[in-house]
Amino acid sequence: MTAWSIKLSEYGIKYESRGALKAQCLADFIAELTPSVPLEDQCWILHVDGSSNTKGSGAGIILEGPDDMMLELAIKFDFRATNNQAEYEALLAGLRLAKDVGVKKLRCCSDSKLITEQVGGSYQTKEPQLRRYNLMVSHLTSSFDHFQIEHVPRAHNVRADLLSKLASTKRPGQHKIIIQETISAPSYDSVAVLANNPGQSSWMLSIWQYLTDGTLPSDKVEASKVKAKSCHFTLEAGELFKRGFSVPLLKCLTSDQDEYVMDEIHRGICGKHSGARSMAARVVRDGSYWQTMRSDCKAYVQKCQACQKFGNLHQLPATTLHSMQSAWPFAWWGMDILGPFPIAKGQLKFLVVWIDYFTKWIEAEPLAWITATNVQRFTWKKIICRYGLPQAITTNNGKQFVDKNFEQFLKQLGIKHKVTSVEHPQTNGQAEAANKVILRELKKRLGSSKGEWVEELPSVLWAYHCTPQTTTQESPYRLTYGSNAMIPVEVGEPSHRRLTFTESQNGEQLSLDRDLLDETREHARVQEEACKL
Repeated sequence: MTAWSIKLSEYGIKYESRGALKAQCLADFIAELTPSVPLEDQCWILHVDGSSNTKGSGAGIILEGPDDMMLELAIKFDFRATNNQAEYEALLAGLRLAKDVGVKKLRCCSDSKLITEQVGGSYQTKEPQLRRYNLMVSHLTSSFDHFQIEHVPRAHNVRADLLSKLASTKRPGQHKIIIQETISAPSYDSVAVLANNPGQSSWMLSIWQYLTDGTLPSDKVEASKVKAKSCHFTLEAGELFKRGFSVPLLKCLTSDQDEYVMDEIHRGICGKHSGARSMAARVVRDGSYWQTMRSDCKAYVQKCQACQKFGNLHQLPATTLHSMQSAWPFAWWGMDILGPFPIAKGQLKFLVVWIDYFTKWIEAEPLAWITATNVQRFTWKKIICRYGLPQAITTNNGKQFVDKNFEQFLKQLGIKHKVTSVEHPQTNGQAEAANKVILRELKKRLGSSKGEWVEELPSVLWAYHCTPQTTTQESPYRLTYGSNAMIPVEVGEPSHRRLTFTESQNGEQLSLDRDLLDETREHARVQEEACKL
């Protein structure tokens, strides 16, 4: 090496030996192949509080994040709100703020015990207005990877409470942004939803804008489509309605509103766990509409745990429905007995069921003992005194029905008694079908609380009476009384007939419905005959 250095020095070149590379190679290897540790999303904390008094109402929101980041929001309501409504509005505003910021993990704190327990699922939400709020909260919380809500004492929520009264406090050394807003309408109002979330209901927004001020999309093809669609829509009382065929005006709903309607119709107090087609038909009958109604109802039924657990398993090939005909309403009844059920209050464990062969109207009465005397008493009180003397009744050959005293009772009133044979009990198929409807719906509603079947029975019958039947294409209620019943979904999401109700015209309309009832029943009879072909 020394000799080489001397020779190279003649040319002005200096030789320097190279140092060891082991340490540098190790450092490069570690830097290149060490996996990066993903940063965990930190949990943000949301404090909300609503305030309502004689001077007005408002909401206060505090959103705390990493690095001492804090967002404070004070909201004033331009509408009168109850305390519970103000609390829900505050929660919704806080969730929207957290979603806009991009929060993935959120812990919410509120001093309202009712709101926290309803959102958490510990309390039932029975009031229609709060139920709609609850559905909107569920829709927003689904956008977070983790969401938790907890109740905190008012002393731990002072700053949010002050903000709800349009005041604020400040902690030194923190980054803070204070925002003040005004909400002009409740969050569940369709106009407010369309204005705040145009992408969520774009089909409604374009039609709404065209009918309101003539605004059309810039694209000529889209503008032509909007014009064509708008011919079938109208504005009534600040709401968008679609002109229907089975119902004159159908109220157009947003995604949050249609979730409430489907939930109320399927699982509410007048709800019936029916199939997707029947559910969609009932939505239309109740005066509601949205574009994806059929597919949404199908998806809702498929996700219903009770429907999947207690649904019928069809093992026989499909056959045409056959319905027995009667000459006039309530002329021919079928009767049967169900039980024994789990013993309920009053030692009730049996159920006697009557069904009219034409209107499909069902009457049912829980009994402790299925004696001929009880059957006779029920027939007189619930059937004859309400609907008049029938022409005939059909029963099986149970000892309660072939009892001598019961036979004499029917003979004195001129009622024919038809008894099905043991070899062919399907002759009384209407009563058997009614039994299946009642049993299936009770199973879906009760779950493990079998002893409450007596309390749930009126709701099951009400839901059945308000649901159109396949054979007649009409609901038993309409074939019986001439008009459809007012049900809870029309209260929570007001239908056209509720919005435009006037006491003076209501009597005239009911009289007209009774005049047209014969035509409705004749149409139902034709539909029933068509099922036999």
